[in-house]
Amino acid sequence: MENETFDKGRVISFSDAVFSIAMTLLVLEVVIPSYNEIRTNNTLLILQNRIPSFIGLIVSFMVTALYWVAHLRIMKYVSTINSKLLWYNIFLLFFIVLLPFSTAFYVKGFDYVGPFAFYCFNLAAIGFFNYLMNVYVTKKENGQTGITAVLENYLKARAFNAFIIWALAGILAFVFPFIARFLFIFLFIFELIITKYYKKKLKKEAEIE
Repeated sequence: MENETFDKGRVISFSDAVFSIAMTLLVLEVVIPSYNEIRTNNTLLILQNRIPSFIGLIVSFMVTALYWVAHLRIMKYVSTINSKLLWYNIFLLFFIVLLPFSTAFYVKGFDYVGPFAFYCFNLAAIGFFNYLMNVYVTKKENGQTGITAVLENYLKARAFNAFIIWALAGILAFVFPFIARFLFIFLFIFELIITKYYKKKLKKEAEIE
């Protein structure tokens, strides 16, 4: 069973479908105003009441998009999919599917620590399995599909960044809840720094070759 392989195209297509469905379901947590609400309130007030929902939608959508791009990136270097890699992917998709629920939980309990921490740990779990996939693929392929030492470090650094930021946010939520809610901003900042740093190294590596 360990040597059993699976069709790469089907795994990627299935994964893409799960990502797209989960990202689409996020918008359903933004409650559509009733006719009576529209008739009795102005548009600005209606939208203002849904600010937490829009925050949850935007953050979850953008972070999920980053995970999807990361998934596309690492799968490009996969030659074959064995049972171990398949199950890493399945667990990753499980926590992607859970995201619309954790987003809704976070939005409805916007002022409470528990729902926010649950939301952070959901995203951290996605980051964890994304990191495991990157570590496993780079080790498994061992440079056979174009993964160099620099590229390996780049992929793992990006994956670890997402995991550690959300894990820290979940932990800090119980100690410094206000700071924890804005910690996700560093995800995008460090993403830019990591990309800029390794792009220079990849460029130098390409010039040497």
